[in-house]
Amino acid sequence: KAEVMNDVYWKAAEEFTRLSSIMTLGNHARWKSIFVKKMAPSPGERLLDVAGGTCEIAMRYLKYQDEVNRDRTSTVHVVDFNPGMLSVGKRRLADTQWMRDGRVTFAHGDAENLVDIPDNSFDAYSISLGMHNLENREKALSEAYRVLKPGGRFACLEHSHSDSPIVRSVLDWHCYKFNP
Repeated sequence: KAEVMNDVYWKAAEEFTRLSSIMTLGNHARWKSIFVKKMAPSPGERLLDVAGGTCEIAMRYLKYQDEVNRDRTSTVHVVDFNPGMLSVGKRRLADTQWMRDGRVTFAHGDAENLVDIPDNSFDAYSISLGMHNLENREKALSEAYRVLKPGGRFACLEHSHSDSPIVRSVLDWHCYKFNP
């Protein structure tokens, strides 16, 4: 599965945000903004954003810190298994004050094996619309909790399922028709 998903995302990296908007009927940007707000970032935090290559969460998180918390010290470490997605994120943030201030770093990595990240090193961990692509979610969750500091927060934004047969059939049709 990982090899197939890597190929899909490599080919779609440049258009990923636009495609996400189409596939979610324009809702993904709003969902991600609400997601960051519900994370309730605190000043001075270190966020690990996994499967975050396009930096949509990183940008919203740092903007929240800057505007709501008046904090210019929080940082984000973006990890993605796809180099194409990381290159999109790097280009998006290249000319920002966040990059000039060293508040964003990038690494090629796997949510299921965050080998280069020490234990207890992040205040918050986010994964947005990436959990469904993982082969071993339990291993990814174990890694998330390993790298989080005691009392750290785990935040996951993901597609959901419905108990309603009608809603479920519409969601399933939409996901299988439009999502990779």
